[in-house]
Amino acid sequence: MLIGIDVGGTFTDGVLFNGRDIVKTIKRPTDNNNLQSVMLDVLDDLLEVVPDQKTVERIVLSTTLVTNLLATGQGKRTALILIPGYGLPHAAYHLSPDTFFLSGAIDFRGREIQPLSLNEIISLAEKLKKQGIKRAAVAGKFSNRNRSHEDQVAHILKKEYADLEVTLSCDISNRLNFPRRAATAYFTAMVSPEWQHFVDEVEKALQQKGLEAEVHILKADGGTLPLSSSRKYPCETIFSGPAASTMGALALTMDNQNSLVVDIGGTTSDLALLVEGLPLHASKGARLLGQYTHVDAVSVRSIAIGGDSPLAFVDGELRILSQRQGPAACFGGETATVTDAFNYRLSLNQGDIDRSREYLQKIADMAHLKLEDLCDRIINQVVTTLSEATREMFKEWENEPAYRVWEIVHRKHFTLDRVVGIGAAAYCIIPRVAETLEVQPFIHRYSDVANALGAAVARPTLSVYLHLDTERSLCAVEPGGIVEKRSDIGKYQLEDARQLAVNYLYEMGKVRGMDDYLEDYKVFLEEQFNMIRGWSRTGRLFDVGVQIAPGLIQAYQGVE
Repeated sequence: MLIGIDVGGTFTDGVLFNGRDIVKTIKRPTDNNNLQSVMLDVLDDLLEVVPDQKTVERIVLSTTLVTNLLATGQGKRTALILIPGYGLPHAAYHLSPDTFFLSGAIDFRGREIQPLSLNEIISLAEKLKKQGIKRAAVAGKFSNRNRSHEDQVAHILKKEYADLEVTLSCDISNRLNFPRRAATAYFTAMVSPEWQHFVDEVEKALQQKGLEAEVHILKADGGTLPLSSSRKYPCETIFSGPAASTMGALALTMDNQNSLVVDIGGTTSDLALLVEGLPLHASKGARLLGQYTHVDAVSVRSIAIGGDSPLAFVDGELRILSQRQGPAACFGGETATVTDAFNYRLSLNQGDIDRSREYLQKIADMAHLKLEDLCDRIINQVVTTLSEATREMFKEWENEPAYRVWEIVHRKHFTLDRVVGIGAAAYCIIPRVAETLEVQPFIHRYSDVANALGAAVARPTLSVYLHLDTERSLCAVEPGGIVEKRSDIGKYQLEDARQLAVNYLYEMGKVRGMDDYLEDYKVFLEEQFNMIRGWSRTGRLFDVGVQIAPGLIQAYQGVE
């Protein structure tokens, strides 16, 4: 048996899946102040119908904890300490209001070209102590080739300021692109203690329940990560909601059509794309608070319109407001919402329909409209907003490699086959959106809990990046922040570098319990450069990327 739990902005969904059957589904209001409590309550409800808890093989959780901390500004004050070396001026790095710069430089091959200043680091420790900043991220340009500067800075800072929690960018990402690596480390440092507490509480609760199932967290790329491994990479869990809806759509369709996925949630509606049945990923990585990061993610767009979007008549205009003011009137709220309009006009059958009618009538009276006309205007506005957002999003998707490859292979402009609806309101509104886009709608009987299903059947993912410098006997590997000397790579060819990357993938995958998926690896990056001095080649640079790509677990054969 498999369990998937998805914590959304408004509702938390859970499914218990066995074989090809969804045995039980749960939908509960989300308490954003106590996410683990809601999550564990849903788990308890699902376990009520399990005769023997040992039959539960796997639990996958999708949580908004990290996203909420960052989006609402609840992350603790964090210093970003940069060692940018030579190149761009300091003013080019607008990543944090508490950014500090240190002297020192490493070149692109990992050679020190300017040492650190001990006095600068000690002075910085005193400054952080006086300002009461207790979290810091350290990022040096090309520390992914030589981590010595970051290690030295962390050692001295901790020696001078014992209460400071330090996160190193080379431990989080070993890829190039200094600003993205710095941003990833900064956001990780900001949320890490809260994430550790969350994992502690979940692990303790699971132990008390006597559950022996493997527990995973859904990542932004649509794959899963063991809960214990997530301690080091909390930012991997951002945007797990859109990832869950994308994997849910994949689980419900299981074909190779081109599909627009529209997840109509309570606060937002998320748009994603399946290209021939595979999720389209953001080639630049996830974007947090305006900064690109090294977090792999499904390419999604969130629209500030959802079931809980309140309705208002302001300055002579009927409007759908973006700021949530509580639940829909049908669920006891004090404001008419989009859900109430769907409830009354499209027979959504949620909560107390009489309350929907009552609160909608107040707005209809202010607008001097019949109740039916009011609802029709709201419905048309929602359809128009989603359709226009889709057309805008396609302009962004056109720049993604997978999208462009499809057009090259098929020698024609990308064509959409259908719109897949996710969420309780999908069956009401998605047919209208599909009609506007001139494609077919796809609504499944389990569309309302597809996010939880997607989490339950998503398979583990792992990407390994390998960099070799044969002249310097240097080997750098991500994940893990591995930077080491290897005397055996002097005569390596590209196939040797590829095999070494695969070996690291197998080694890391076995630690994460991914044995069943290791044979499914794909090579997504292969580059080789010769190093020349005078008239002779003195070495080679190799960059290789291998991965277990997002997909569905092997045992999953669809839903009856």
